[in-house]
Amino acid sequence: MNIIKILEKLTKINGVSGNEEDVKNFISEEMKKYCDEVYTDAMGNLIARKKGSGKKVMLAAHMDEIGIMVTNIDENGFLSFTSIGGLNTPNLSNLRVEFKNGIKGVIGAREEEFRKKASLDKLYIDIGVSSKKEAEKLICIGDVAAFEGGFYKKGNTVVSKALDNRAGCTILIGAASMAQTNNDLYFVFTTQEEVGLRGAKTAAFAIEPDIAIAVDVTDTGDTPDAPTMAVKIGGGAAIKVMDRSVICDAEVRTLLIETAKKNKIAYQLEIMTDGGTDAGAIHLTKAGIKTGGISVPTRYIHSPSEMINTEDLENCTKLIAEAVKLQW
Repeated sequence: MNIIKILEKLTKINGVSGNEEDVKNFISEEMKKYCDEVYTDAMGNLIARKKGSGKKVMLAAHMDEIGIMVTNIDENGFLSFTSIGGLNTPNLSNLRVEFKNGIKGVIGAREEEFRKKASLDKLYIDIGVSSKKEAEKLICIGDVAAFEGGFYKKGNTVVSKALDNRAGCTILIGAASMAQTNNDLYFVFTTQEEVGLRGAKTAAFAIEPDIAIAVDVTDTGDTPDAPTMAVKIGGGAAIKVMDRSVICDAEVRTLLIETAKKNKIAYQLEIMTDGGTDAGAIHLTKAGIKTGGISVPTRYIHSPSEMINTEDLENCTKLIAEAVKLQW
């Protein structure tokens, strides 16, 4: 399997929170090759089960990406919008967006007002029409759009939109193709993580796993003026210690570290002080679930130009494939 080709295909699919269907359909076809059962639950989560008689292990990666939703169309055909997920508002002006029907637009700003205060109500989307009537033939209130950002690879570096978290989805697909274990594996591709870890919560409630590992991206501390953080691109799989949503189970973390060492998989430890992952929802489910996390170091998160290292992606995939063999 060429996981970089899988990653490229996944990043080119638009799947803003609550609109993950196209991403789900692609992943479903891949997971049918490796799993005994593939189904969708009421929240839209895709669940692929590789049956076994051992521990019940849940591996979660969210399918959704950040984007925008149209809230109004003015008389001249310009679109007002709100955020879906966390947006870096000061950097939105002049970015391109693409709607599900293929219509593209440019985010413009009411410049003087936006310079004084960068807020969404000072921004609009220009889809190149001249009237409300013309715009309404193309776009409806409630339509969502993803940010445009093409896939670029040079050496071990990949830049693209939606690496958060199509990188995690790619890792689970790769791990499913490699995993050899008696454990009962649930590969869960979750919905609506960017708006509150929603899909992971309901999936974990239904599955009630013995162990869970959330796979996502994480910030780095290796760029000029970056916050102090002991994670860098190219440093290996990031084994999560904590983020704003979870303090990972110590036993799970230790076993992941030991597995990385035993299999000579490059790793680093992650403490992310801003932001959360599906682990935050999973570990609080029912009476509590022993939960850990594995992350891909990523620069420029929540932008159309997120950046990762392919060796980190591969190390995360190997670590998951080895970790599912454990008896826990």
